[in-house]
Parts: sequence; C-alpha cells; structure tokens
Amino acid sequence: MVEFVHSNTSTYSRKQGYNWTKKHWYENVPKSVETSQGGKVTILWNQQVQTDRTITNNKPDIIIRDNEKGTCMLIDVAISGDRNVIKKEAEKILKHKDLAIEIQRMWNVKTKVIPVIIGATGTISVIQKIREQHTRKT
Repeated sequence: MVEFVHSNTSTYSRKQGYNWTKKHWYENVPKSVETSQGGKVTILWNQQVQTDRTITNNKPDIIIRDNEKGTCMLIDVAISGDRNVIKKEAEKILKHKDLAIEIQRMWNVKTKVIPVIIGATGTISVIQKIREQHTRKT
C-alpha cells in the first residue's frame, strides 16, 4: 500500500521535474531518497529523521520536502478495520506531532502530517474525503 501511495506522489513530483520511467504503480520500486531536477523536491521513503531531541516516532512512511515552497509533508499509511478508520487517523496525527514540530524547527519549513487510512473494505474517513476535494480544487 505504501508503494502505491509513493508512486502516486508522481503527479506532484512530475510538476517539480521528476522523470518517472515506470508505466504502472506496481512496477515502481521506491528509492529511499529521490530528488527532483534542480533539487526543488525531495522524497524520503521509510527513512528515520535525525533530530536534536529524542523523538520516538521519527520514521513516517513518506516525507515530501518542497524546498521551493518551504513545506514538508509527513505521510503515514495504514490499513484498518472499517470501524477504526477515524480513530487510526487521529492516532497517526498524534504519533507524528512531535516529529512535525521538530522538523519545522530544524528545517525551517511548514510541516503537515497526512495520515492515509483505508478500511479493510475500502472505507476512508470524511476528513480524508474533504482533504481530497480541497486538493483537487487547488
């Protein structure tokens, strides 16, 4: 699932100068660090973040750092039971809150935690649907 989400960052990445050679998402084998041409965007996959303070949850699934915009997205993916989708989403946000604050301080970027939680039968939370609609508009 994480590989699928990683490959879907390609739309964002192509706009920033990435050249993807794979035709299908399932052919994509993510590298641990990928940087766009010109160094505008860096995507870290399954990488531990070295911080000044000790932070226990310092390894989100995907980190997208946009140097041009001064933003950083921490993406954490999970498959959950349908009844626990909203609860799991809140857990993921809380889990990476300290890391987001520390990255914001160290890298001087605006940081956001984005949980991607999908229920066993494909259920997603209302919050995630609103986020998707907002992303399509911008």
